[in-house]
Formats: sequence, structure tokens, C-alpha cells
Amino acid sequence: MSFGNRLSRAATTAGLAVVFLAALGTEAVGIAQTWGARYWLSGGSAAVVVCALALVRRRQRVWTTIAGLAIAGLAITVARMFHLPTEPGPAMALALAVLVGSAVRVLPPVPAGALAAGGLAVVGDAYLAARPHSSGASAAVALNVAAWLGAVVIGLALRLLDERAAATIAKIRQEERLELARELHDVVAHHLTGMLVQTQAARLVAHKNPGQVAESLAGIETAGAEAMRAMRRVVGLLRDTQDAPPATAGPEQLGSLVERFSRQGPSVRLRVPDESTAWPPEVTNTVYRIVREALTNVARHAPHAHGVTVTVDQGHSGVTVDVIDDAPPGPARATNRGGYGLVGMRERVETLGGTLHAGPLPDAGWSVRATLPVDAGRPR
Repeated sequence: MSFGNRLSRAATTAGLAVVFLAALGTEAVGIAQTWGARYWLSGGSAAVVVCALALVRRRQRVWTTIAGLAIAGLAITVARMFHLPTEPGPAMALALAVLVGSAVRVLPPVPAGALAAGGLAVVGDAYLAARPHSSGASAAVALNVAAWLGAVVIGLALRLLDERAAATIAKIRQEERLELARELHDVVAHHLTGMLVQTQAARLVAHKNPGQVAESLAGIETAGAEAMRAMRRVVGLLRDTQDAPPATAGPEQLGSLVERFSRQGPSVRLRVPDESTAWPPEVTNTVYRIVREALTNVARHAPHAHGVTVTVDQGHSGVTVDVIDDAPPGPARATNRGGYGLVGMRERVETLGGTLHAGPLPDAGWSVRATLPVDAGRPR
């Protein structure tokens, strides 16, 4: 899980904790003013436990939800037996809504449906246990019904959005793999053509200068090894494996890309290694695609950026690509800059054996950093 996701989850948990504390406090004050403070102790203790379960639900969604529903059922029974305020109270109803909604959103259909039914059973139990002709009891039951309905509806809506997002990501990855397969086809055709030419040349050399045949055969062997490696990549992509390293066709020109972008967006400063540096074609093309996607994101989501720095460097570990803009912090940067375009780039980079990270900088700006092993496409 990325740092951004961990931070978002921590913020969500902290927000829920504040809401639970407010609900517990409001419930305690309300019961103290009408029934007396001691009447809240039993239901309040149960509500605290269920709220705690809701805060740690991600660790084990099934069992935390089952435990929460069981505690709610026990609280209803105790309240009925000892003539205590109707349970579940507002705080517990809210915590149960979080547990049930989370289960409906994330779990497989069967356990999700079973837990939603368990939540409905708790609501029905609260209705049957409510004292007749009591406005407070009627309000508590109505609150539980509304909480359960809200949990199911919101959980189903978020589940649908998650499924659509997953389908979109799968489609983007598949399109990226098909694009890689087309590029690999060109690479293989290039190597096979070279092998054919060298084979024809070797036949001619064999008659005129037999001593040079070994050199020609070595070239054919190198081209054949590269062709076989590329073919394995194609087969891996067609099998939709996670670790099939791709290759792409000829080199791309970053200079012209940066020049086109600078005409319509902020100025771009490009830093690249010496022109004599030779990389495998799949690395060269991937570097170009990363820079293009990063600059596209700047144009779409960082209209207030004044400048962009693109740095391509080669070290012992491989090729490193850094694209950094100076856009000020804002909602668009935090929510939109990690779009689906980077999903395809991450798929390509990770398939090559590299890494890609994208996220906001501490003060201002956004960074996209990718590392690619240089020897990913060379024959061994």
C-alpha cells in the first residue's frame, strides 16, 4: 500500500473516531438528562466496544461485523430485561452501520448478504424489544432502521463504483499489454530480418573468405537470442502473466516531445544523458511514454504550474526518469493526478522489472519517478 493510501486510511479512521466520540457523548448526556447517568453505563459500554470494532474493521471485516452484531443483540436483551433505554442507541447504530456498510462494499456476495441480513435481524430485534407507546423507543428504532438502510445503500453504491474502477483498470492494463505485443512484433520482425540478411551474407563469405564465417555466425547467434527473448515476452503477454518483461520498437525523441508541450503549457527543462548512451529499445520507448504521460497530467491537472523539470539519468542500477512540476497545492493535485494513465505506465514499468512512484511533494509540486533496469532487454 502506498503512503498516500495509508495516510488516507489513517485520516478516515481518525474522522470516524471523532464522530463516534461525539455520538457517545451526546447519547450519554441525553440519557443522563432523562433517565439518569447510571442508566447509560450498560448500553454505553457496549457502544464503546462496537465503535472500537468499527475502527479496526479492515483487519478482519467478517469477524468484527459478527462481533458487533452479537454485542448489539446482547445489549438489546439486557435493556429489555432490566428496563434500560432502548438499544442500540445512536452511537452503536452508527458503528453497526459502518461495519455493515463496509462488509457490503468489500466482502464477496454471500458473506456480505449474510452480514447485511444480520444487521436487519438486529433492527427487527430492537423493534420487538421496544416498549410500546414510548416515543424514545420509537425514535431509537427509526434511527436503527435508517442507519441500516443507509449502510446497505451506500455500501452497494461504493461496491458498484469499486467494480467499475477495477474494470477500467483491467481494461487499461489489457490495452497496454496489447500495445506492447504489437511493439514486440516489430522487434521480432526486425531481428529475424537481420538474421536472414546475416545468413545470406555468411553464405557468400563462406565461398570467398571462410575465416570470417565464425564472426557472421556469432552475429546470427546474438540476433537469434534476442529474437527468442522477445518471443517469450510476446507469449507471456498473450498469456496475461504478471511477470512477462516487454520490449518496444525503436527510440523516441524526448526533445521534440518537450518542445511540443512547451508551446501550449509551462516551460520544460530537459536533462538527458549523453547522446551516445545506448539503451534497449523497450527502455527507450518506456522512458518516452512515462515523460509523455507525466506532461499530459501536468497539462490537465496543474494549470497553475510555471515550470516542469524532466531529468533522465543512467546509473549502475538502471535508467531513472524524474518529472517534477511546481504547481501549488490544491484539490485537483491531490485527487486527480494519480489517474488511470499512470496505471498503464506502472504496468509497463513493473513488467520491465522497474518501479514507478507518483505523488505530491512536501511543499508544492508533483513528482513522477520511474526506475528501469538497463539490462532488462539484453540477451543473456
